[in-house]
Amino acid sequence: MGGRSTANLNLRRRISSVSNRFEPQVKEVLFILHMFRRSPLSIFGAAIVIVLILMGVFAPFVAPYDPIKINLEERLAPPSPEHFFGTDELGRDILTRTIFGSRISIMVGITAVAAAVSVGLIIGLISGYLGGKVDEVLMRVMDIILSFPSLILAMLLAAALGPSLSHAMMAIALVMVPVYARLARGQTLRAREELYIEAARSVGSSDKRIVFLHILPNIFPPILVQGTLDVAYAILTEAYLSFIGLGAQPPTPEWGAIASIGRQFLMNQPWYPILPGIAIAITVMGFNLFGDGLRDALDPRLRR
Repeated sequence: MGGRSTANLNLRRRISSVSNRFEPQVKEVLFILHMFRRSPLSIFGAAIVIVLILMGVFAPFVAPYDPIKINLEERLAPPSPEHFFGTDELGRDILTRTIFGSRISIMVGITAVAAAVSVGLIIGLISGYLGGKVDEVLMRVMDIILSFPSLILAMLLAAALGPSLSHAMMAIALVMVPVYARLARGQTLRAREELYIEAARSVGSSDKRIVFLHILPNIFPPILVQGTLDVAYAILTEAYLSFIGLGAQPPTPEWGAIASIGRQFLMNQPWYPILPGIAIAITVMGFNLFGDGLRDALDPRLRR
């Protein structure tokens, strides 16, 4: 009995130690959720993002038809109970193709931003922490990329790589890298002068440990907010590239490509390009509202 009591006591002590260790993080998350809930528009944006992600994941179960199956007998059919938003020039259900298009757009937006954040964050951390000639060279390269209008540069890169969805994602990611590199550099320059960094140096912490365990966690929130907002930009840019033929290729159900073909039938079948256009607008609005709410929730000035 005595041994069992001792074991239970040790278990309770371990649980208490773990709870105390993670209590600040739990309070931080709860505070962020509390601040986020204060804005109805932010909640609305988050709801749109969640619905879009779920729609993309479960598209095969939500969509009523096959997105690429051709049925020429029903080509350019008007909206009806069988096809709520009509059919395209090959008899494919436009609502189905728009639902499957959400999967592609969300994938492109998140993948492109994740790649840009990964590369830009590393460049910014190295540039800001090391400084000197390394900082000068890296930032001049970023300035050269930033000197081109982002949309035009994305078009040039996509055209040079060749029309495809993967090449469009690479072009979008490369265009966004300087944004995160400069943001990470600025945050690193500020963070490396803080007292906790001096304390870490004084106890012999390596540069790698300081960068990844002390600086990175403290500079990541503004980068996360910027990334959330840029998902909308990536989706919009990818839709534009597909609209002009540099992104997704037929028969891929992508919003920009659907709208591009639908513009040919705008006068007689106006329902064709309307739905993908609405989907793009709602998606961009949802990510912008969600990003704004996340920015306000992570803003340290609101905690005073």
